[in-house]
Amino acid sequence: MRVKKRAFQVLSAAMAAVMVAGCAGPAATEATKTAAAAGTGTGNYDEPMTFDFYDVAANYQGTQAGWFAKVVKDKFNIELNMISPQVAGNGIYQTRCSTGNLGDIVLLERTDFTDCVKAGLIKDITADIKNYPDLMTYNDQITVLNKALPENKDGKIYGIPCQMTNTSPTSYSQDVIKSSPLLRWDLYSELGRPDIKNTDDLLDILEKMMKAHPTNSAGDPAYPLSLWKDWDGGDGMLGIANVTQLTTWYGEIIKGSNILKPDNTFIPVNSKDGAYYKMLHFLNDANRRGIVDPDSGTQDWNTACDKMKTGRVYLMWYNWQVGFWNTQDRLKDGTAFIYTPIKDQIYYADADTYYGSGRVFAVGSQVDGAKYQRIMDFLNWYASPEGLNYQHIGLNGFNYTVGSDGKYTLINDNALMDNVTVPDEFGGGGFNDGNNAINQWMVDAISKNPATGEPYNKDYWSTYKAATMTQMKKDWAAKFGAAEPVDYMKKNNILLISPNVSVSLPSDPADISIIRKQCSDLFSDYSWRMIYAKDDGEFDSLWSEMCTQMDGMGFQELSQFDKEKYQIELDAKLAVNKK
Repeated sequence: MRVKKRAFQVLSAAMAAVMVAGCAGPAATEATKTAAAAGTGTGNYDEPMTFDFYDVAANYQGTQAGWFAKVVKDKFNIELNMISPQVAGNGIYQTRCSTGNLGDIVLLERTDFTDCVKAGLIKDITADIKNYPDLMTYNDQITVLNKALPENKDGKIYGIPCQMTNTSPTSYSQDVIKSSPLLRWDLYSELGRPDIKNTDDLLDILEKMMKAHPTNSAGDPAYPLSLWKDWDGGDGMLGIANVTQLTTWYGEIIKGSNILKPDNTFIPVNSKDGAYYKMLHFLNDANRRGIVDPDSGTQDWNTACDKMKTGRVYLMWYNWQVGFWNTQDRLKDGTAFIYTPIKDQIYYADADTYYGSGRVFAVGSQVDGAKYQRIMDFLNWYASPEGLNYQHIGLNGFNYTVGSDGKYTLINDNALMDNVTVPDEFGGGGFNDGNNAINQWMVDAISKNPATGEPYNKDYWSTYKAATMTQMKKDWAAKFGAAEPVDYMKKNNILLISPNVSVSLPSDPADISIIRKQCSDLFSDYSWRMIYAKDDGEFDSLWSEMCTQMDGMGFQELSQFDKEKYQIELDAKLAVNKK
């Protein structure tokens, strides 16, 4: 306890010093202002540069390689040096903050972004951003984000939201929500496509699938569920990531140390009345049936990802996971994953991220001169249709073709999952190896591409819709009476859509930060232990023991702090719904 408090005090003192130094920093030079005024991405890029990119979303640390490296090298003569706290550990954030230089470009969770603005670690880009037309396409969203910053009465611009859309704050434009039960259609069909009343029925089905197919086609062991630890405690949620997302199957969403219920009330995340307890028990029940990958407690995301790609997993629950398996061929032969309704479920989903997903792009306060110009040129391009094509689709001529009507058609749709070799003209290497390591988009893929009038997301292209209207999709539609999963949910009134809002939430004071870290670590540790509990008695004994220890750490104080914190966001959402 004393050691942790001391570490936090050292960081606080260091950031206070940085705040003084940062606020006293020099204004942009005339050369910088002149260079930034161009704002077109056509500057003089003769001098090679490396951008240190501090990125909370990155799963990779080091220099960007492969085809995306060639794209940014050819266009801007830059290299991206990725600095990833997911790889290096959260301590790197504290270390870099204490030096006053978090990075040339930074990508942060919103609360950390707010803290870094206060500490003088983020550059004021107000005078320059108006010269960048692709960024200014999202002026409304950028302005709302920055006006919400505490003590920003002058409306200065420090950050750019991630995953903005050109739809609306209340739209829900996707066919599949972020988290729902996704089963292999062929394996489900082998069992007669039975109705699934609840998660117990789901486990029965998964157990039968594994009994019939204990291995993939290569003879490697396959399991219905394969878990990983890397993301535990992320996205501002207490708990292990493989459970936090499953709470949305019952209309609940974790907000810090609490759960927001469908009736807009908060309960502690460690309440037995919440969906975290229910879905953790679901994984324990699955493990006791022998259908959880035994590597789950030790493997990382990359290992779990390889198993998804090679057909060693029979249940997926993130909509993007199917990108590691579903292809047009698999949709045609019926071996693809698709949402399979469970009768007692009602789903929580956030609306289109019009104002952003919560993370923020920004420029480090120490950047100036020609590097500042080039960073702004790069960020403007990252928000442009050309940049978005690279982010969301890939390479013209390798990942897609453009028809005479201007519509895009997908090719090499197995490039990501099979790490297909990229031709030398595009940079060589495997496609996945050279994929964009930033791993975060400035504009969401559901946004419409002005070149095609269709979303950047290939699943919504007219050519892809036509190519994938397979017998599998027809059979699914016939059984469930809807064209797409979201259509089914809306038709049956089982989709709770939460509007997108942009609010500034308070950051943790020192004592709350310590409590949160200790409770988060304990909650995750006990959660994994409960997945492997031998029976209900041991499961509930561990749960009670965990709650007692959390209370001793100050959990009740943390829960109350988070309730007041997220009430600000909830009130904003309720206000939108009343309009």
